[in-house]
Amino acid sequence: MHLLRTSCALAALSVFALKGLAQDLLHKGAPQQAPVVLRNASLHTVSSGVLLGGTLWFQDGVLRGVHPAGEEPKLPDGAQPVVVDLQGKHVFPGMVAVGSQLGLVEIGSVRQTVDTDEVGELSPEALALVAVNPDTTGFPVTRQNGVLASVLFPTGGLLPGRASAIELDGWTNAELSVVADVGVVVGWPARGGGGFGRRGMRGTATGGGGDDGEATKKARQRIDDAFAAARSWLDAYVADATIPIDVRHQALVSALRGEARVFLLASEQEQIESAVRWAVGRGLRAVVVGGRDAVACADLLRRHAVPVVVTGVHRLPTRDDAAYDEAFTLPKRLQDAGVRFCIACGGEPSNERNLPYHAATAAAFGLGRDRALAAVTLDAAEIAGVGEQLGSLSVGKHATLFVADGHPFDLSTRIEQAYVRGRAIDLRSKHSELAAKYRARYRQLRGK
Repeated sequence: MHLLRTSCALAALSVFALKGLAQDLLHKGAPQQAPVVLRNASLHTVSSGVLLGGTLWFQDGVLRGVHPAGEEPKLPDGAQPVVVDLQGKHVFPGMVAVGSQLGLVEIGSVRQTVDTDEVGELSPEALALVAVNPDTTGFPVTRQNGVLASVLFPTGGLLPGRASAIELDGWTNAELSVVADVGVVVGWPARGGGGFGRRGMRGTATGGGGDDGEATKKARQRIDDAFAAARSWLDAYVADATIPIDVRHQALVSALRGEARVFLLASEQEQIESAVRWAVGRGLRAVVVGGRDAVACADLLRRHAVPVVVTGVHRLPTRDDAAYDEAFTLPKRLQDAGVRFCIACGGEPSNERNLPYHAATAAAFGLGRDRALAAVTLDAAEIAGVGEQLGSLSVGKHATLFVADGHPFDLSTRIEQAYVRGRAIDLRSKHSELAAKYRARYRQLRGK
């Protein structure tokens, strides 16, 4: 018994130690105190092309002016701005990682640090924002590559919860939040057991597997029953406000009213088609997340204006006889088919920093740089429901942007400055500090 107690104590201590190792020790950005003016830069606005030698300025965390070369900003009377001459460097809007679990997972092999999955198959009341760790070490590493915002998806089950849009700097969950509830995530089951399920966006769907699709039909019916019950409750509550609140039904109200999206996790053709037809039949604002076979469903997607979140360009072909570049060309093929899309990583949270390189591969395989940049900035923000706040260098949007010495798709590019809602961000991370540490060692060995 004594040995058992000792083992349990050691296990608990190891968990706390792992959590400590996963703690970001950097200060958060200080609130903006004065207008900031960035001059003499190549402004990659995304929405209005590239302004060479342009100037932009922001105040109170909001972009107030974006000007071409030769046009002076009109600052408030008496303002004492911080003026930065960028000497021709590049300014981009922060990239947006859609469908991420960044901040919900610290160490995947330690269950106590994984907050992506609520108990039960139907838990739409679960809100991703509530579980985010503002001090995750994943934020600084991801920011270093220009990914400054994320749309977080809970995972696991048929209705795992609701997605939240955040920016990657803030002391608290409230400070991180852009839109707390952007939509309901639906793990639409695939026939035969493929697709998305309890193991998340890369797992196996509930249902199927040798039952001729009967379990899949039942699982899909459970999703529909949940929305039908929520609709009945809403109608009754509108008629009589004394009816008790049901948090599970209430969580689906914004989606039922068309105010929030319904993110359908679906990759296979039949899965996509059945999910979209179900969502359209219920009058929901559908977004397909995954989309591996989306080109085969292009007519349906285009007809109902359903966009696709392509979860990963760096993937292997799905079949032995498929072209090696099947995943690389998917964004281009969707564009040619007239289907709106954006690009996401779709992998481990620690790899969200690779988002620009997924877009770069799509650019190299026919999409082009401008279109690929939009796919991880403005299109990503608009498809996720935060286009009014993020995604482009436009007046009125959040001053969430970065300065680089080149294009972020190039591996050699260094991101030198970043701002989140106007706050200057420390671009160090555990990665950069370790690199500096071991460079110092070799300088010492050389006697320098």
